[in-house]
Amino acid sequence: MVSTSLLRIISPCWKPSVEGDSSGRGGDASGRHDGLLWYKDTGSHYGGEYSMAVIQANSLLEDHSQLESGPLSTSDWGLQGTFVGIYDGHGGPEAARFVNEQLFDNVKKYASENQGMSADIIKKAFLATEGEFLSLVKKQWLTKPQIASVGSCCLVGVICSGQLYIANAGDSRVVLGRLERGAKEIKAVQLSSEHNASIETVREELRLLHPDDPQIVVMKHKVWRVKGLIQVSRSIGDAYLKKAEFNKEPLLSKFRLPEPFDSPILRAEPTIHVQRIHPQDQFLIFASDGLWEHLSNQEAVDIVSNCPRNV
Repeated sequence: MVSTSLLRIISPCWKPSVEGDSSGRGGDASGRHDGLLWYKDTGSHYGGEYSMAVIQANSLLEDHSQLESGPLSTSDWGLQGTFVGIYDGHGGPEAARFVNEQLFDNVKKYASENQGMSADIIKKAFLATEGEFLSLVKKQWLTKPQIASVGSCCLVGVICSGQLYIANAGDSRVVLGRLERGAKEIKAVQLSSEHNASIETVREELRLLHPDDPQIVVMKHKVWRVKGLIQVSRSIGDAYLKKAEFNKEPLLSKFRLPEPFDSPILRAEPTIHVQRIHPQDQFLIFASDGLWEHLSNQEAVDIVSNCPRNV
């Protein structure tokens, strides 16, 4: 059984997609179930080893995660690596599920076209997935208008050719555990930028992007929210805040804005960080905000570094 402390390193999701380690896409048969918990003590991927512990946090599953290891392109010229995705859904499960099914395939598509991996390829994959989901919303708009209010935060990591790519749209976070020279303990290094209206720089960015809208960020129930509705400023989905054609009836009135808008209020473009992988880099922790609301970066790193693994 995985330790109690390690169980705190979880994302609110269920049945992650895991490639590699002789597993099929859509679920790793060598993982274990314990009630609403799914976990895997240790597995292998292209860059080393991984552990996962995920749990269903809500009565309705809205979140997904995946780890894909092996080919990172659709062609056979040999690009190999590992892809990690954390998709924190809100408003319903459709967006996170869609991203789980499409984003990695789009990364492989653009990597094949460019015969390599880059920040631009990952950005294109995010935006392509966004476009595909908004097309789905348009098709279902009259029969299933609530899909316009469904979205997902997206945190992605790619390890390829000695490089680490981190892309984030939303408020999930990835933290690196690094053994610094001359130090005995592993230090936490945050690698992702978060897009949450509770952060002052995010509010400033929104005001700069929407200078004619004094209500672009509003304090509601002691929490800063974009248009008084949502905390994150970037996501895939949330069509009702991307295109005015989806911010009207038959969408529920609680999502409809009193005034029309010309430009998207939320964005799907991720912030991307790229760095070389160094020998002192020990591990990465990918998690949604459900973890980081309760643990600091260093506390999470301490738990992982001090927890023995069953190899």
